[in-house]
Amino acid sequence: MDKIKHIPLNAINTTALPRDRTLIDTNALNELTASIRTNGLRLPVEVYPTENTYTLIAGYRRHLAFQTLAQTDETFAKIPAFIRTPISIPAAMAAMIEENEMRQSLSPWERAHIIVRTTDMGQFATIDDATQTLFPHATRQKRAKLRAMTDVVMELDGLLTDPELLTERQLMRLSNAIRHDWTDIIQTALTEQRGLNSRQQWARILPTLTELEGLIANNHPTTSNRPRRNITPRAGINVRRESTPYGYTLHISGRKATGMLMSSVLENIELWLSEQ
Repeated sequence: MDKIKHIPLNAINTTALPRDRTLIDTNALNELTASIRTNGLRLPVEVYPTENTYTLIAGYRRHLAFQTLAQTDETFAKIPAFIRTPISIPAAMAAMIEENEMRQSLSPWERAHIIVRTTDMGQFATIDDATQTLFPHATRQKRAKLRAMTDVVMELDGLLTDPELLTERQLMRLSNAIRHDWTDIIQTALTEQRGLNSRQQWARILPTLTELEGLIANNHPTTSNRPRRNITPRAGINVRRESTPYGYTLHISGRKATGMLMSSVLENIELWLSEQ
């Protein structure tokens, strides 16, 4: 039988296992903290013992809430915990994901991200092994989608703002672009301007995705460089061609894309087009 033990917060390692949630909802966390302060902890966290400490399996947000409360009330310095004995680390990971899915579904990005991260850490031999173990109840179609979305994580992690907000449909469209070797075009579009939120980033890459999908629908060649859509004529300068319903847009970016250079570019374009 699993035992409940009150464990000091600092005796629980919350980072030994990669967490499946990559975005913490501040409002939801504040509500949870207020609820625990008023009503106590309804469900203990889950840990397993290591040599000198405990490793957190499930209850990351509950642990965070206790940390906040302990700053002003020492009665929260220890947290009730179930002591589990998982068969293996992958089994502990699967338990964590199952518990979180029951409480609040993970986003499509978070599901794909935990698959990639645990595989990179050597917990699983392949992406397929990780998918099968961490999401054993997923249908064959669902596992295929998860596999496709892991490509997006591998290629675009660190470039997307709050990717947890992207829908499964959006991630599958990005996966389609990666599968057709349009990765560099998407990456360039995402790095042309910093500080964009998730919605603004999507608006920036949407024309590229729409162009590719139009080519596919009309059985046209989808080779990313025929015609050329993304070039780096010299270090510090990148030029990306974007199709729009009204023509084309050229995005010129990079540390050497100065006002003086742009004036020269416009003059040369004007001269060249006037001779056509």
